[in-house]
Amino acid sequence: MTATLDLADIQGNIPRAYGRYSFPFARYFFLNIADAAKGRAFVDAVRRQVTTAARWPENAQKPACTVNIAFTFMGLLKLELPTRTLQGMPDEFIEGMKARAFILGDRDVTKTAEQDADWDRHWDPIWRRNRVGGDDSDNVHIWISLNAQLKQLGLAEPVDALEEKTEWLRDLCAASDGGVRILSGIGRDGTQDFQAASAVFDDFDGQKLPTAMEHLGFADGIGDPVFEGQLRPSEMATAVIGRGKREDGEWKPLAAGEFLLGHSDESQELPPTAMPPEFMKNGSFMAFRKLHENVATFDEVLEEETSRYGSVMGVSATEARETLRAKMCGRWKDGVPLATVPTYPEWQDFRKDRGFDDPNPAKALENQLKFIRSTEASDFRYADDMEGFKCPVGAHLRRMSTRDYLDPLNKIGTDPKTGKPYKNAAATSQLNKRRRILRRGLPYGPSNLEQKSDETEQGVAMMLVCASLFRQFEFVQQHWIQYGLDFHQGNNTCPLLGDHSHHKRHTIPSDPVSEKPPYVMSKLKTFVECRGGDYFFIPSLTALRMIAMGVVDPT
Repeated sequence: MTATLDLADIQGNIPRAYGRYSFPFARYFFLNIADAAKGRAFVDAVRRQVTTAARWPENAQKPACTVNIAFTFMGLLKLELPTRTLQGMPDEFIEGMKARAFILGDRDVTKTAEQDADWDRHWDPIWRRNRVGGDDSDNVHIWISLNAQLKQLGLAEPVDALEEKTEWLRDLCAASDGGVRILSGIGRDGTQDFQAASAVFDDFDGQKLPTAMEHLGFADGIGDPVFEGQLRPSEMATAVIGRGKREDGEWKPLAAGEFLLGHSDESQELPPTAMPPEFMKNGSFMAFRKLHENVATFDEVLEEETSRYGSVMGVSATEARETLRAKMCGRWKDGVPLATVPTYPEWQDFRKDRGFDDPNPAKALENQLKFIRSTEASDFRYADDMEGFKCPVGAHLRRMSTRDYLDPLNKIGTDPKTGKPYKNAAATSQLNKRRRILRRGLPYGPSNLEQKSDETEQGVAMMLVCASLFRQFEFVQQHWIQYGLDFHQGNNTCPLLGDHSHHKRHTIPSDPVSEKPPYVMSKLKTFVECRGGDYFFIPSLTALRMIAMGVVDPT
């Protein structure tokens, strides 16, 4: 397997989640190519500004604003890549995300095309118009990402470089004389020509500081996978804990080929790619999904369930509400995993011990962020909780990464030798390591913690990066998010991300020792809705040069 990577040839947004590297602001642009030659000239200009994965010296200044680029299949077609190269692309990438809506749960599978002709009515206009046939002028061909640092700590404002790069991009399009243009149609009203995104900020005595929260009130972006060559060796030893693969009782980094093309994956093979191989090497595929969060609906359902749960379990409304949130997510709202801190009293003690409730709110936030970045936030297993007494097997976190839960040799029930649940100490993550996804992106909408409704624009601009959209992203989305059989949940979907049009339940088991009954949330609604997106290819710097020069040679 690959031990070192040519990081200067890899785009920086693949190994780095910019939001965790002090880039809390982003703008995502979507462009259309009208002329192939002008499109290639545009790519040539952009590639010179692209931020690579080359490591920043520890004490060196980071770029104020990063630049990255990706292409849809229609974009590569418009740039006149050779037919043989295009034919070698994966089927799902060729078809695009809209054509995969049934697989992804974006369309109602109980309705025919005629019954649900306007299934994408809630999507932003830019995505409704994308790939509808006929006129190519509305198709999304290029994705440009600008990520920016804070202008000043305490202010929820980006550095001036973000606006400067925006003007640079606009000028570049204008100079193409109609060859490349920025598409509008973002947002419900369709008036915006870029998707703005930023961390959610909280106010501490007039100081606005970025948090790890998203708009439903959960700490997010904690358990991102770690792969070989991604980090410095000194960083890898701790970063891999809980975020790599578990083998022989220890954590190891995943193979680079799970996320980068042209490298060995966990099957120890080089997956087939389009020709020529050097065009695909060090590239990756990305699903861009704009996920709207129905905050008011989430709060209403939680309020109703809180009353019932509190009555059944004999606990206060506060304990009931926080416990239900955690049992849906798999973590308490501050990111503490249920797998290690399973009860509300234990969580309160943990918060006190770690200073999460420090009288100084800014210090409390600092302590929480320190925990989120620590190994404690990710160092846990599921094979020692096969029945979900600590963390429900249908919780969001367990669906997104099953860890060692699906090892076929795991035993369920009580170990007669100890009288406690089986530990399954030898369990591995063999069935999970081929399904991992790099999560990139930021929340969008009002960048504060104020109350929001379903009608306000908020959610997550999600970028899911992997070597195989079909094997990794689509599998997780279809089988683990929108279905529950692998978790003994039948048709029940993910309590947070799932479509609850037809299946509205989430089961919360109770340890028999507690003498409390299991609890079934039975009135779930759809809390997260897709508002559009597409599949993109993130080329290497070598591939960008080949595109710009028109020298992609598949022979």
